[in-house]
Amino acid sequence: MSTDLGNSTLQSAAPREAPLRILTVTNMYPTPTAPMSGIFVEEQVASLRRRGLAVDVLVVNGVEEGWGAYLRGFWRIRRALQTAEYDLVHAHYVFSGDLLIAQRWLPGVRVPPVVLTQHGPETQIGWTPPLCRWTSRRVARTLATSRRVEQALGLPDVVILPCGSDTELFQPMPAAEARTALGLPLDAPLVLFCGMPQRPEKRFDLVEAAVARLRETRPEAQLIVAAGEPHERIPLFMNACDALILASSAEGSPMVIKEAMACNLPIVSVPVGDVEEVIGGTAGCYVAEPEAGALAAALGQALDFGGRTQGRAAISHLSLAAIAERIEQVYWETLE
Repeated sequence: MSTDLGNSTLQSAAPREAPLRILTVTNMYPTPTAPMSGIFVEEQVASLRRRGLAVDVLVVNGVEEGWGAYLRGFWRIRRALQTAEYDLVHAHYVFSGDLLIAQRWLPGVRVPPVVLTQHGPETQIGWTPPLCRWTSRRVARTLATSRRVEQALGLPDVVILPCGSDTELFQPMPAAEARTALGLPLDAPLVLFCGMPQRPEKRFDLVEAAVARLRETRPEAQLIVAAGEPHERIPLFMNACDALILASSAEGSPMVIKEAMACNLPIVSVPVGDVEEVIGGTAGCYVAEPEAGALAAALGQALDFGGRTQGRAAISHLSLAAIAERIEQVYWETLE
């Protein structure tokens, strides 16, 4: 049976003289050339450190360095485990988990309990889902970012726990102020796509088709694409625009939805990841079938809504601080 910690109230971790010492292993983490890559992992690490945990980070950058990074990563992880005494290892994404499992195949190193976060599309599409299921059965605890990820894993005793949203950075602000800062028109209806259009699972072609259908009745509407922007500028886009659109074929717990909710931005999304649970019954937010006409109709509703939502109040349990508390509780439960 899965454990859903997304809305639960947890007790603080038991006190001890020294903080928990955690090694975080991830193949997605911000770099100078890819500052948005895995930024949600960086935010999670920072929130755990603010709770007093001692967290070291080891990045196996297969995204930029290729498969050779994983071979080098195996030995780097081995040296890290030989050098320091960690209470627990938190791996993000399946390949990081595999590198930890592989450490057991050679003697000479103690592998602490491994908590693995399975994030999203890799559990549902492509060639990796069977590997995700295999890996999740060989670690101490698996975290799934949404119920869809849990269902893809088909594993009992999965903890459903999404990454938290930075509600300090993502806050409402006057639309006119945000539009002026970005040089956007003050009076046109603006639909925001926030992501990388070249990633096939984002279905940017469907987004463009939906906005084209919308423009048949609202020719003044414009599609604004925020891709490759610094993370600190994304709240400007969310406050400048009138609605966010998400049309992905697979997601775990899309950060853009929680960030838009924190800015009280109306949302139109296909049913993917945990979108339906996150937006709940929030007025001004709509779920539509992945078809251009249906999405265009929902965008029309979002624009007719004519204001901001109460989304921020609906995601208070998904702040970085709230999720960090729940993660620490999982750590203690795993060690016990």
